[in-house]
Amino acid sequence: MNPSAKTCAQSNAAVIAEYAPEGVPVRWVLASLSVSMLLSSIGTSIVNVGLPTLTEVFRASVQQAQWVVLAYLLAVTTLVVSVGRLGDITGRRRLLLVGIALFMFASLLCGLAPTLELLIAARALQGLGAAIMMTLTMAFVGEALPQERTGSAMGMLGTMSAVGTALGPTLGGVLIAWFGWPAIFFVNLPLGAAALLLTYRLLPVYRHAAAAQRTGFDYAGTLLLALTLAAYALAVTLGRGSIGALNSALFAAAALGFVLFVRVQRRAAAPLVQLALFANAQLGAGFAMSALVTTVVMATLVVGPFYLAGALALDAVHVGLVMSSGPLVAAVMGVPAGRMVDRFGARRMIAAGLLAMLVGCGALAALPAAYGVIAYIAPLTVITAGYAVFQAANNTAVMTSIQAQQRGVVSGLLNLSRNLGLITGAAVMGAVFVFATGASDIATAHPDAVASGMRTTFAVAVALVGVALAIATMPIGYPLEFVR
Repeated sequence: MNPSAKTCAQSNAAVIAEYAPEGVPVRWVLASLSVSMLLSSIGTSIVNVGLPTLTEVFRASVQQAQWVVLAYLLAVTTLVVSVGRLGDITGRRRLLLVGIALFMFASLLCGLAPTLELLIAARALQGLGAAIMMTLTMAFVGEALPQERTGSAMGMLGTMSAVGTALGPTLGGVLIAWFGWPAIFFVNLPLGAAALLLTYRLLPVYRHAAAAQRTGFDYAGTLLLALTLAAYALAVTLGRGSIGALNSALFAAAALGFVLFVRVQRRAAAPLVQLALFANAQLGAGFAMSALVTTVVMATLVVGPFYLAGALALDAVHVGLVMSSGPLVAAVMGVPAGRMVDRFGARRMIAAGLLAMLVGCGALAALPAAYGVIAYIAPLTVITAGYAVFQAANNTAVMTSIQAQQRGVVSGLLNLSRNLGLITGAAVMGAVFVFATGASDIATAHPDAVASGMRTTFAVAVALVGVALAIATMPIGYPLEFVR
């Protein structure tokens, strides 16, 4: 272990030893973090199934109703770094409690919203609460759990995220059918109360930041970063993969915002993001690989339904069943993946996860549609299992390579790279699929054209995973101290 990593490990161990709650089993601490992760993941996916109902209730178009989903995603994407930094300054347990309470309050407002505009505003507020929960649960792993359990903890959080994503649509459908659309928001109240109680009783009080470290909050940097990320997210989502005047203007605004953000960070006394972090090649590699891999994962969610319905002629029920196999595999693989990271080391498991994804994407790019639905499920299973291993290993490597006072902002950057990958994947991989089919309307495209588009899309995915694998195997990527 090199000196900087040794110092980092000693610093982290000191924080754990001094501030972990006495007499609380590790499994209960992990359970508290898992409930918060589950709650934020359900909030991401449960609303999608209710969009048709919302269009009827509020007499809105599909494009208008989609802002109920987009507002949440934009809030999470633009604020994850800021709330991570705020947690580093004010204390993560305190801010996590605020985030859970805010999520519950916003859920209540969503269920009571009399107009679509107020519902969208409440969803944005709910996204702020979700950003706090997503970021600080990951940051808490290094603080509240022994370092040798980090991989297992990351695997468990990955499992809960996958469970929430898979459970959301099913739970939402049942609640709407039995109790009406407000129930998909009111269900967060008892779950939030449980998360609030567990967090208050079980998580340690963060007192690491001494007076010297409790510097001011970077309001200018926070605003610039939020505006920059919002411009980028809107540019790729509003155009659905195409480039027009509005998209070009938003991309230009995002580029200008990024340049201004870097200048502000260089001059700020207490920057939101310390640019010196990116001098650590390991962190940069982790962020880059996370964005690349989640771009590929999003391709399975965007392209999969069109391929299953258009090329394999499955009905909506069977399309849903096949698509649910991905989150289910991720849920099953999360804990074993974390344990493998603890046993074999992050670097080895990052490479193993990426190799599995490479094989799965290659199979989808090569197998003909004549092989049927099994030829889709099998590679999808391999891709999802590989992603579960990669995510646990990459998160572990990044979060154990930093000082304790940096966990919040680095966790926010990890979540940001993931969200940017998902947004980019939805737009770019969707555009690749449409272009490769050669059809102006996917709904009426010939099955052979749809199958060809799917194969081309996953050929691009092979290239993206190949880049991630090259980054992982570079000498500057993951130093030997992570090979245990």
